Amino acid sequence: MQGVLEEMLRVVLRLPEAPTVTCAGRTDTGVHARGQVTHVDVEGAVEPLRLLRSLNGVLPEDVAVTAVRAAPEGFDARFSALARRYVYRLCDDPAGWDPLLRQHVLRVGRPLDMDRMNAAATGLLGEHDFAAFCKKREGASTVRALLEYSWRRTAPGLLEGTVIADAFCHSMVRALVGSMIPVGDGRREVDWPAAVLAGKVRDSAVSVLPAHGLTLEEVRYPADDELAARALQARQVRGEVHQRG
Repeated sequence: MQGVLEEMLRVVLRLPEAPTVTCAGRTDTGVHARGQVTHVDVEGAVEPLRLLRSLNGVLPEDVAVTAVRAAPEGFDARFSALARRYVYRLCDDPAGWDPLLRQHVLRVGRPLDMDRMNAAATGLLGEHDFAAFCKKREGASTVRALLEYSWRRTAPGLLEGTVIADAFCHSMVRALVGSMIPVGDGRREVDWPAAVLAGKVRDSAVSVLPAHGLTLEEVRYPADDELAARALQARQVRGEVHQRG
């Protein structure tokens, strides 16, 4: 998506080279993003509404720009962010699968106990080393603050898992959700995900679920006058750590 947006910015702004777009979250391949935020540095005056219409006129049908505005002083789409909210969607009704949802919902095919999943998710909240749920990158920290992790039913047979953190490691959300399914179907005890977390090493019993069930729904930022300070703090703590789902 980033490459497509950069190329279309080059086209509509008539630039000799594509500008560099910074994304709030570098989602894994196949993950959807409804609430992605980006920034790009351009020279000269740009009328936001005109740019919005021009981009949506040339972007492919699976990419849309929903708003354009001049960024406040000190804004960085990635490092100024306070938190990212992801949602993973599951279908646990063996007889109630809707094929029209196949690109956004993972079909589990067996009933899941949402109360057990919520109890297990509570044990993962807080700031921890999430190495057991991440693909480790050389020199990158795997310490993250998990602010919320909860499950709810939106319809019979459909569950949504909401995961909010200050940032995410590569495959972290999909692994966190993967640790819930064995709890929900009774194969693992409620305290098992917390035990995996405490081990700080990858557990082969934790499945990294397919990307298509995951959506980046929202990126949260502080007040405009706190953006620059937040970006500086995030760079100092994490450097160039990738923030992925």
